[in-house]
Amino acid sequence: MSGVMKRMGMIFRAKANKALDRAEDPRETLDYSYQKQLELLQKVRRGVADVATSRKRLELQLNQLQKQSSTLEDQGRKALALGREDLAREALSRRAALQQQVSDLEVQHQTLQGEEEKLTLAAQRLQAKVDAFRTKKETIKATYTAAEAQTRIGEAFSGISEEMGDVGMAIQRAEDKTATLQARAGAIDELLASGALDDSSGLAKDDIQSELDRLSGGTDVELELQRMKAELAGGSSTSQQAIEGGKGAQGQQGQPQDTPRFDKQ
Repeated sequence: MSGVMKRMGMIFRAKANKALDRAEDPRETLDYSYQKQLELLQKVRRGVADVATSRKRLELQLNQLQKQSSTLEDQGRKALALGREDLAREALSRRAALQQQVSDLEVQHQTLQGEEEKLTLAAQRLQAKVDAFRTKKETIKATYTAAEAQTRIGEAFSGISEEMGDVGMAIQRAEDKTATLQARAGAIDELLASGALDDSSGLAKDDIQSELDRLSGGTDVELELQRMKAELAGGSSTSQQAIEGGKGAQGQQGQPQDTPRFDKQ
């Protein structure tokens, strides 16, 4: 049972890793890493600023304590000059306590100064690393984008090539069918011309029938031409007689008649 569960867990992790790999965009991952580095750099800079602020406060306290120490020293000297040894001793005691505080603050100041220098150096190094990472990030992103574009172009070109191959095959099939139909039509025309195939419409004729029709057609034309000539010959004499008779009738009936006149008003 444990072996089955282990295998199921391994399969699940493998499939999840594959799904994440498909969903992951390296450019987004690089941008996220760069953003995290900027946040870390900002924290380091903030730490440097905090240490520098603390160091500055210690310096102000040291300056104030040193002024107080100088004041107490002057007061003790004046008291001793006036014969007030007790006051001079008290002033020197207070000055000694201030000097101890000054020593402690100086140690803290040196420690903070060292920490500030370390953080400043770390911030400078981190800044250099972030700048280098940004340059590398942009280079990788540009390379990835170019590779992605080339891949898409290649895939599109592959798809176009496949489609053109299909189109070429379709054109070849169309040309083959056209050539087959043309050859079939030419063969049928030759068979019809030779009389090997009967025309069901009754319009097709062989060579002998065509020659007979041509001769009979020519004879009919000649007979029709002779008939028309005879009619024209007979018709011309009759027309001449009609023309002469017409002239005599016109001489008899050609007397002028009075034409009524109308006076213009």
